[in-house]
Amino acid sequence: MGMGNMEIDRRAFIASLGGMAVVDAMDSETKAEALEHYMVEKIDEAMGGHVELANAQVLPSPEEATVRRGVGSLFAPSGPADARKMPKLAPMSNNPTLLEFFEKRFAPANHVLQSATRAMKTGMSEEIVMACLLHDVVQNLVKVDHAWWGAQMLEPYVTEKVSWAIRYHQALRFYPDPAHGYEYPELYNRIYGKDYEPQPHIKAAYEFARKHKWYFEARMITVNDLYAFDPNAKVSIDPFIDIIGRQFKQPKEGLGNDNSPTAHMWRTMMFPDNPL
Repeated sequence: MGMGNMEIDRRAFIASLGGMAVVDAMDSETKAEALEHYMVEKIDEAMGGHVELANAQVLPSPEEATVRRGVGSLFAPSGPADARKMPKLAPMSNNPTLLEFFEKRFAPANHVLQSATRAMKTGMSEEIVMACLLHDVVQNLVKVDHAWWGAQMLEPYVTEKVSWAIRYHQALRFYPDPAHGYEYPELYNRIYGKDYEPQPHIKAAYEFARKHKWYFEARMITVNDLYAFDPNAKVSIDPFIDIIGRQFKQPKEGLGNDNSPTAHMWRTMMFPDNPL
């Protein structure tokens, strides 16, 4: 079963979640997140980078778990609880830039880099390319409602259109739009064998976004998301440096030091070992 050029072994994937009984107990949002994180993990394994900590989203039952399912990747190594090793993190500079976060906290970031690469190659606007590049980076901090968290974290530094598109891409995943080439729910149904019933806040967000002037931008994140799971793709941040320079308002004090409403979120990723 393919997604982009990735082959997904349905039985192995279901087994990784704990079997169909566990899957049946998950709500639609959790199923969608589990599938996406499984594919991200496989990309990183194939490319030899550190594994995106996808298993934080698909932990066993609460009695056995040592971290909550929605914890960010920086805070919860993947694998069995008795075999986990906390990855070493490079220290950040005194004036961290977005590029430094990509290098030291988001790496290898294969999925978002593939997504932005596809958007660029298909002639999307710089704002859409930027939104694709940033749409999932907040998952290093938190996975629950990641689109809302991500938009909030990025709002002081990007245009309103970019943050809006990131906020609503999560809800749009559940709804097909053949006119724009989006059939993601059909993959969900093949994997899980049933239709989705999105949570009320997801449905409400979709209905609002569908009528909004920036619907196209948010929809293009999902379209470029769909094909951004190729384990053989070679990607780099380099093609996006000029776009970042134009589209990201880098604070002179450095991210985390600029006293913006979300500076604390960047500091949390800078210093995830701080206890208080």
